[in-house]
Amino acid sequence: MTGEMSGQPQIAVIVPVWNAAATLPRAVESVLAQRDVRVEVVVVDDCSTDDSAAIARDLAARHPNVIVAVQQVNSGPAAARNRAIELSSAPWVTPLDSDDFMRPGRLRALLDHAEGEGCDFVADDLYQVPDTDIDGPARRLWSDGPIGVFRVTLDDFVAGNISAQHGGRREMGFVKPLIRKTFLEKHALTYAEDMRLGEDYELYAKALLAGARFDLIDPQGYVAVIRAGSLSGQHGARELGALVAADRRLLQSPGLPPASRALLRQHLHETEIRWRWARLIDAVKARNPVRALGCFAAPLGVVSALLGLLGEQMRLRGGRRLAAMIGKR
Repeated sequence: MTGEMSGQPQIAVIVPVWNAAATLPRAVESVLAQRDVRVEVVVVDDCSTDDSAAIARDLAARHPNVIVAVQQVNSGPAAARNRAIELSSAPWVTPLDSDDFMRPGRLRALLDHAEGEGCDFVADDLYQVPDTDIDGPARRLWSDGPIGVFRVTLDDFVAGNISAQHGGRREMGFVKPLIRKTFLEKHALTYAEDMRLGEDYELYAKALLAGARFDLIDPQGYVAVIRAGSLSGQHGARELGALVAADRRLLQSPGLPPASRALLRQHLHETEIRWRWARLIDAVKARNPVRALGCFAAPLGVVSALLGLLGEQMRLRGGRRLAAMIGKR
C-alpha cells in the first residue's frame, strides 16, 4: 500500500516552493509513493513567478491528500514551512525541499524508529546526488560509514554545524527529521521567519535546548539533489547576519552549560567571519570606505581572519595581473 491510503494521516510532509516547476512533481510523487504509511503533503508556494502554483494545484486536484496554499508575498522558506505546519493535520511533520525526493519506505522506517524509541525528532543521514545524475552514485551527508543509532545532544549538533570540524556542506543542519508536532506546540517552537539561511539549524538547536530526544540513523532514502551554483550555497550579508543574530539569541539561553556555550561561540565566530566578509565585499563594490572600515569593528579573531582573506584576495589578483602581463608579451 502507498501513502495515499485512506484514513487520518500519520505524517505531514511540508514542502515550501519557490520557482520549482521542474522538480515539484517528482518531490510530491515521491511522498505519495511511500509504502505502509498514511501521508498528507502540504505544499506552500512562496509567491513563485513560474508555474509552480498551478502545478501544485493540479497535483491537489488529482490527489486528495495534497494540500496547497499560496503566499501573496514572498516571505522565505521559514514562513512557508510554518504555514504548512499550521495547515497539517498529522501528529508528525517532516520537511522536504521541492528539488529533493525520497525513496519508498523511508517514512515508514522513520516512524517505526520514532514511535519505538520515544523520539521527538528522528533524522536519517541523507544521500546527496548531482542534478546531472540523480540515479548515479550517492554520497552520504554525515558519515561515509554506518552509524547505527546516534543520540544527538546539543553539543553534538552545534559541533556538527561547524564547518571547520565537519564542513564541505556536510553539516548536520541539512538533515530533514521527522518531528513530533506536539513537541513543537508544547514548547512554542517555529521556524524563525527572519532567517533565510540556517532556519533549520536554529529550530533544531532550540528543540535540543528544550530537551528533545533526537536520534540520527543510517540513510532511509532522503535524496538531496545538489545543483551547481545553487542559491542554497550562496549567501549574502543579510542572510548571514540573521544567522549571527540567531547564535547570539541561543547564547542568551538560561542555564546553558559551559561546553555548549563554547561550541555556540565557535559557530558564531565562524559565521561572523562569513557575515563581515560579505559586508566588506558589498562595501567595496559600493565604493563606501566608511562601511568597509566598519566591518573591522569585531573581535580580534574575526579581524585576523578578515585580514587573512584580504591578503589571499590580493595575492590572487596580483597573480592574475602578472599572468595577464606575461600573456601580452
